[in-house]
Order: sequence, then structure tokens, then C-alpha cells
Amino acid sequence: MLYFDHSATTPIHPDVLSLINGLNQDIYGNPSSIHAAGRKAKHVVETARKQIAAAINCTSKEIIFTGGGSEANNLVLWNMIYRNRKHVITSAIEHPAILAVLRQLEHLAITHTIVPVNKYGCVNPEDIDSAIKDDTGLITIMLANNEVGTVEPLQDIAKIAKKHNVLFHSDGVQVLGKLPIDVQELGVDMMSFSAHKFYGPKGVGALYIKEGIAMKPLIAGGSQEKSLRAGTENVGGIAGLGCAAELVTKFLSDVGRTLTALETQFKTKFSEQHTNIIYNGFEDNHLPGLISLTIPGIASDLLLIHLDNEDIAVSSGSACSAGTISPSTVLKAMGISDKQNLETIRISAGRDNTSTEVDQLIESMTRAIATIRRNAR
Repeated sequence: MLYFDHSATTPIHPDVLSLINGLNQDIYGNPSSIHAAGRKAKHVVETARKQIAAAINCTSKEIIFTGGGSEANNLVLWNMIYRNRKHVITSAIEHPAILAVLRQLEHLAITHTIVPVNKYGCVNPEDIDSAIKDDTGLITIMLANNEVGTVEPLQDIAKIAKKHNVLFHSDGVQVLGKLPIDVQELGVDMMSFSAHKFYGPKGVGALYIKEGIAMKPLIAGGSQEKSLRAGTENVGGIAGLGCAAELVTKFLSDVGRTLTALETQFKTKFSEQHTNIIYNGFEDNHLPGLISLTIPGIASDLLLIHLDNEDIAVSSGSACSAGTISPSTVLKAMGISDKQNLETIRISAGRDNTSTEVDQLIESMTRAIATIRRNAR
């Protein structure tokens, strides 16, 4: 298979898989137990906590483990019911794990304002500043978009949040392993992560919570994760997350160059053969290796079927809305028409993709486009 859908999920790194398999066999104690088996499991969990903390430049005590990025986002947002200021500011291109939760919270008197984005999918910090009210308690803006890859101006937004004494959360799920993340430089108070987006296992994530920020659990019960996430820890999964975070940070520069080269190769060669292509999002300030392109006259669902028949995986947008043919809300927010919206695909390369595979992808797409146009006559 030619796999070009790494923004949806990544294959587990062989070293991560080996670690998980070994731990699931040998480290079976409950991390909360005081005997030797429990202490071994606890050590594994705390090692992973240090690894993810090092990857984003925070202390290990500022990390809690969750069941994924969506749960981490939910934990942040549901805590609004306990805060005095109950207004949230977000953007029109956030993941459903933000926007859908905010719609639910409306029933609990948690209000929100959705700020627009420009044609590149970028938020204007001035719009956020203007949206702040006396009861604004949280700003949540993703670090980089999962459909078009646009990187948002978090540092500027953080200054605004600090000026108004408003908490600032960011969904960083798409970024770890593609661009450097330093939560101190970004100025965020909280940030969400998901292991399966950076060559770790599915079903495990992490949330950075700046020291001193009060939180209550989304899942109540035991005292695990500083009493913020009850339930016996997924030791193998957590270890996999930590290992993956360490690996992608170690090889970040090399992978970044690879992804940029593959992206440039695709855009250069594909555009030579198809002159009416539209590339969505910023040309420079975006996630390397992520390409959102509109092919006028070619329905994305038909193109995906043709490519799938050749064992090639790309996407028509966010995997979390896969299975539907409704236009992407992200692209709509960027001002893209419904027609062009449904003619847009997302290609997202990964660490193991090669130049030869990019050429094969271009050849297959060119054949598929020709077939679709021929059949439409």
C-alpha cells in the first residue's frame, strides 16, 4: 500500500511496538500497587511522563495521560462548568472535539464565540482580542489545522490571553513530530496530544496543564493522574506514547526535511501536468508534508475510490468526519465554495514515504483523473 494519510493516523514505529509488546508481557502490575510489580509499572508510566514533557519543554508534573486527544480537549472544556468566567473563544476551523463539546456546553450556560479565519485558514489575533468579554474564561485555538495544515499565531494569541488574564488552551494533536513544540515559547496554559498522530499507539493521549491551574476530573473515581483521570493506567500504551514522543523529537529535523522535500516534489510535478490545481492553506507557514488540493471538475469521493482500488490511501478531509460527503466545515470557513469543497483531497506524507512513492501517487492520480473525466462525457 501507498499510505499518504498520516494526518488521520500514523503506523506504529517498530521500536514503539516492540516496547509495548514486551511491557504487556512482562510488566503486568497495577501502577497504584505498592509491591514490586506495581512499582515497576509505575516506573514505566513516570518514564513516559518525563519523555513527553521533554518533547514539549515542560516538567513531568505538568503532564497527565488521557485516552486520546479528544478526551484531553473534553477535559479542558468541561472544566468550564467549574470556572467563574464561563465564556469561551474558539475558531471556525477547530476539530469537532472542540466545537461539538462547546455546543453541548451551551445547555449548561457555557457560552462561546467562534472567530473567523482568512482564506488561508488563519486566525487574526485582533479578532480574538475583540471577542473577549468580562466573563471570558478560556481561549482555545489549535496549533495547526488537521485539514489544510495552517499553523496558527499562538504566541500572539497567548499575549492577548495573558493581558486579559484568560486561560489559553491549544489542540496540538497534529504537530508533534512535524514541527518543534515548546509550550514555554508558545505561551499556552494547556495543550492536547494524541499518540497515534506521531507513530504511537491508538487510544492514549496527554494533556499539558501549566503548574498552578486548577482542574477537576472528567472521569471521576480513583486518584490516578493527580485525581484528574480515574482508572488503572494503560501502562503499555502510555509507554508507547512516551517512546514515540522521544523518537519523533530526536529525528525531527531529518523528518521535517524529508516531508518538505516530498511535498515540494509532489506540487512541482503534479502542477506541471495539471495547471488548474488549487492548493489550500499557507504556502510556507504550514505542516510539512500536508497538502490540501482542489482539482476542479473532479469529485473527491470518486478520486478516492479510484486510488483505493490501486491500494493508495489519501483522504477527502478530516478522518473524524469520514463516511460523509458533506462539505468540510474547515474549507467552508476559508471561503471555499461547496462545489470546490467536494473536489478537494488531503495528502499527508510520513517519515517512511519515499520519492518513488510520490511519483507513483502522481501517476495513479493522473490516470484516475483522466478516467473520471472520460466517464463524465
